[in-house]
Amino acid sequence: MTGRPFLSVILPVLNEAKGINDALAHLRSIDDGSIREIILSDGDPAGSTLEAARDASVATVAGPPGRGGQLNRGAALAAGDVLLFLHADTILPPRAFERIRLVLADPSITGGAFDLGIASPRWYFRITERYAACRTRLTRIPFGDQAIFLRRAFFERIGRYADIPVMEDVELMTRVRRTGGRITILPDRVLTSARRWEQEGVLFTTCRNWMLQGLYCLGVKPERLARFYR
Repeated sequence: MTGRPFLSVILPVLNEAKGINDALAHLRSIDDGSIREIILSDGDPAGSTLEAARDASVATVAGPPGRGGQLNRGAALAAGDVLLFLHADTILPPRAFERIRLVLADPSITGGAFDLGIASPRWYFRITERYAACRTRLTRIPFGDQAIFLRRAFFERIGRYADIPVMEDVELMTRVRRTGGRITILPDRVLTSARRWEQEGVLFTTCRNWMLQGLYCLGVKPERLARFYR
């Protein structure tokens, strides 16, 4: 991977017209030559976010909403050796690509993710961040807002994302672990937007997320869980 672009960055988007250009500009600003392509996968069949994107070099695809399906449609266009699945409201740390390259220099490593950071100065988000760091290291199952990256060949071999409305990240990473994939959690923090917590309330959002994770582990179908999430 040294000395050549190796990353396909895939962003699943839905109603992100307001912030998509800032997200793309940040990716370009930290690129050290690692990005082979950026792919926007819109969950609006009309492509409303795609129309707002001013970076003509990005690849685009649109289809029905549902993050698992969006990520798979984006991955189907990818040519990079490594796929980085990045939420549009998540900001990568400055040396993210260098860190990914160094980790994957070890051929036994399948992929990984970053520690979670929340873009808010409020103290209670620091508790959430610490909890997420401990949980991820214990379970080896990072969530989508931690910028999951995987070798493309491995991702395709295990069957890509499940086309489910929620928990697609948990389902995939559980499958990665069960098939013997080795995941590294990088201590560098991404910064993900606090908007959902701020709009719905920190306590409510945190408890709702724990409830959904617990019900999913107990076997409740993602299609049922999606009603609570939205």
